[in-house]
Amino acid sequence: MNSRRGHALRIFRAALAASDPQESVLRHLKFDGRTLTAGKRRYALSKFDRIQVIGAGKASAQMARALERLLGRRIAGGWINVKDGHTGHLRRIHQHECGHPIPDARGVEGARHMAAIASDAGPRDLLIAVISGGASALTPAPASVTLAEKQELTKKLLACGATIHEINTVRKHLSSIKGGQLAKLAYPATTIALILSDVIGDDLDVIGSGPTVPDRSTIAGARAVLAKYGISQVEFHETPKPGDVAFTRVQNLIVGSNAQAIGAAYREAKELGYRTMVLSTRIEGETRDVAQVHAAIAKEILASGRPLKTPACVLSGGETTVTLRGSGKGGRNQEFVLAAAIALEGAGEVTVLSAGTDGTDGPTDAAGAMADSFTVQKARALGLDAARFLARNDSYHFFKKVE
Repeated sequence: MNSRRGHALRIFRAALAASDPQESVLRHLKFDGRTLTAGKRRYALSKFDRIQVIGAGKASAQMARALERLLGRRIAGGWINVKDGHTGHLRRIHQHECGHPIPDARGVEGARHMAAIASDAGPRDLLIAVISGGASALTPAPASVTLAEKQELTKKLLACGATIHEINTVRKHLSSIKGGQLAKLAYPATTIALILSDVIGDDLDVIGSGPTVPDRSTIAGARAVLAKYGISQVEFHETPKPGDVAFTRVQNLIVGSNAQAIGAAYREAKELGYRTMVLSTRIEGETRDVAQVHAAIAKEILASGRPLKTPACVLSGGETTVTLRGSGKGGRNQEFVLAAAIALEGAGEVTVLSAGTDGTDGPTDAAGAMADSFTVQKARALGLDAARFLARNDSYHFFKKVE
C-alpha cells in the first residue's frame, strides 16, 4: 500500500475513533455510585425504582454495551432493535436483529416491545434510549398503513433520491412511535435519550425520526414530499409538537456527530504533515455531482496550489443522495469514490476515500471505498468500464473486481 493510501486510512481511522459508540456514550455519561450525570444534568438514582434501556440503530448495541459497563446490575432490562449482524456483547438488554434500510416484520415486532416498555413505565422509572443512524428504518410501527405499504413507500423514496429529512418527515407521520411519540408513551417516566447523530446539522427531530423529540414537521410537509417525487398520497396522522407536556421529563443528548469525526480527521491529517482544510460538514446533493466538485478542487490544488499547496488534505462530511438509475449494488460512499476516480483519471497523484463511520454503506457489507487517479486505468487493463459500472449504480462490484 502506498503512503497516500496508508495516510488516508489513518485519517479515516482517527475519525472512527472519535465516533466510537461506546466511548461517545462514556464521554457524556458519568456515574459515581449514586448520581448519574448526563451532559450537564444530574439524576439521583435513589429516585428511581427501575432503569430500562430501549432504542435502535446500527450502533445501538455498542451504545447499550457502554451503559451496561457503566450501570451494570442497576439496569433491570430493556430492548433494542439492531441491524442484521450489528449485535454486541450484552447481558441485561435484549438485542433484536431487523432489516435495514427496508423495514421488515422483525422491526415491527421489536418496535412493539419498545412501545410496551415505554407505556408500562411510571413516574419512578428511568428509561434510557439509545438512538443512532438507521434507527428510523429499524423501528417500523405502522399507524395508518400496512407494513407492505410502508416498505414499498420506503423503496420509492430511496430510489428517487429523497433526502433523509424528507424520508423521515414521511416516516414520522406513518408511525406510532416516531416524531416524539415514544416520549409521549413513556410519560410520566423520566427519559434520557443518548443520540449518535448521522444527519446534517444534528437536527434532533430528524435523527432516527426523533422518537423522543417534539416534531417540527407536519402532515402538510409529508404530503409535499410525496407530491415532489410523484408518489401517491397515503393517510397520515399528526405528531406531538413543542410545548407538549410529554417532553417535560425528557433529556435529549447528542453524544457524537459528524463534526466530531471530521475534527479528529483534521487533527490526524495535520499530524501527518498535510496542509489541511475542512471543506464542509454539511455536504448535500446528488452523490456523483458532489464527487465531480471534489475532483475539481483536487485538480485545482495540483494545478495552481489553490486553495491549498501540496501536500494537501481536503476533508468533508455530510449526507449525499443517490438516484437509482440501474440495478447494481452500492452505497453513496462507494458511488462517490467511483465518480471521483473517473473524474480524476490522469490528474496526478490524488487519493480519495469516502466511508461511513457506522461501518456500512447502503445495503452492502462495505463501509465505503478508496481509489486514486490510476484506478480507472487499472480497471481498463482488467477489461472493466468504470463509467458503465457507475451508470448502473454498481460501485460495490466495481471495487470488488478492481481492489
